[in-house]
Amino acid sequence: MEIEWNFILRLFIAGILGGLIGFEREFRAKEAGLRTHFIVALGSALFMLISQYAFTGRFDAARVAAQVVSGIGFIGAGVIIFQKNVVRGVTTAAGLWVAAAIGLACGAGMYVVAIAATLFTIMCLETMHIITRRYGEKSVMVTISPVTGEQLTGILDQIRKSSFEIDSFSLTDDSASITLHMRQPNYQKTIGKLLEITKGYKVEIS
Repeated sequence: MEIEWNFILRLFIAGILGGLIGFEREFRAKEAGLRTHFIVALGSALFMLISQYAFTGRFDAARVAAQVVSGIGFIGAGVIIFQKNVVRGVTTAAGLWVAAAIGLACGAGMYVVAIAATLFTIMCLETMHIITRRYGEKSVMVTISPVTGEQLTGILDQIRKSSFEIDSFSLTDDSASITLHMRQPNYQKTIGKLLEITKGYKVEIS
């Protein structure tokens, strides 16, 4: 019975540590949140326990763990989205990958290593979030309609005069798409100027 409680403790700690990373992702409104990371870490710990203790005789305990490492890639790929020439969800996919590794560590009884990995991961995510918001840059897609080619030319000229960096633009039927490059701290100010320039048009910003 003592061994079983030890196993349950490993599962519990794995779920909690994975959930901490998931909470940070959910707090940032990312694709995979607390529940997904919790389940991934707990499941990985369970696989590790099964690989170590569920089989008798001669076997390789690392084989199940190796399958977890490769199998988690399918879940990670599911949260990566390619939308409007922008790739999203890569960091969340990496978080799931780390959550799986943390679960394996907990399943092996390596609590200190698992806790350290969790803290390092959260520190990295939070620190980079703060740095990016203060000093980072981002691309914004602006869709304007209805607009003609001549009107688009005038809008682009006004955008350039406002010192905005245009990455690309396209015109399809009566709708124009413009990709702008801007600094994160200037985001709200930039959006305000764009709305002034495109006043009278239907505008979508993503």
